[in-house]
Amino acid sequence: MTVEDPRDGMEQSSEVEPGNDRATPQSRVDASIEQGPIQSIDRAANVLSLFDGQVRTLTAAFVSERLGLNRTTAHRYLQALQISGFLSPTYGPGPLLDQLSGLVSSRQQILTLAPPIMRQLSDSVGLTVALSFLGRSGAVVTLVEEVMEGTIILTIRVGTLLEIRAAQSRCLLAFNSDPAVVTRVLSSLSPAERRAEQTELAKVRQENVAWADLRRTGLASVAAPVFSGPHVQAAIALLGTEELLTGSEGQRRVELLSDAAAELSALVTG
Repeated sequence: MTVEDPRDGMEQSSEVEPGNDRATPQSRVDASIEQGPIQSIDRAANVLSLFDGQVRTLTAAFVSERLGLNRTTAHRYLQALQISGFLSPTYGPGPLLDQLSGLVSSRQQILTLAPPIMRQLSDSVGLTVALSFLGRSGAVVTLVEEVMEGTIILTIRVGTLLEIRAAQSRCLLAFNSDPAVVTRVLSSLSPAERRAEQTELAKVRQENVAWADLRRTGLASVAAPVFSGPHVQAAIALLGTEELLTGSEGQRRVELLSDAAAELSALVTG
């Protein structure tokens, strides 16, 4: 029997009543307001897509010819992309693209390298192991290795958005180098809750592991950070019970978790 984590994300859908799908004057106005920004984003993406193995720098003339824009418009897009960091001063790939490329590279490495390490950890501790990346409002479960033995398995679905107080969310926030990200994620909490959570995050940095506040009797979860250079990239967690994650045997499991996270960090190149 499998027991899934009860805090799975839920999707809601809205249906349009038959005969009520005509665009109202207000909806047409809203669409016209949004068209400008959306078109700008689309054009900016098209400009960046011109880079390939042969094209390493862009010019207004080249962009104009390839995308059918007039040169003034093409030049304006190049300037805007350069100011925002997508392009360098010479209109080559800019620092923001380098940053995004590094992030994608690190995550892809983790997705490739993590499964065997997680499998070994799960077999060693007899618990389900999950790996998450930070989403917009908390950790998002990306990989899961379930325990192979036992009639009852505590697990979690891939794609689950974890709450702020989950072990993996706390781990990813505690070591995040961008204060704005942490502030945004914690903004849904009350001032008192934010202060309490900041205290918990400081404790995570001190102990190098994060414990969840599941608010469910008997269940427990603990996570450790995975780094690429100085930056936290992911969090690995054990899902279990308080009995299995406390005491001397529980401490052994937590140490094996930390060792697995450190092993994966050592394999990921920034």
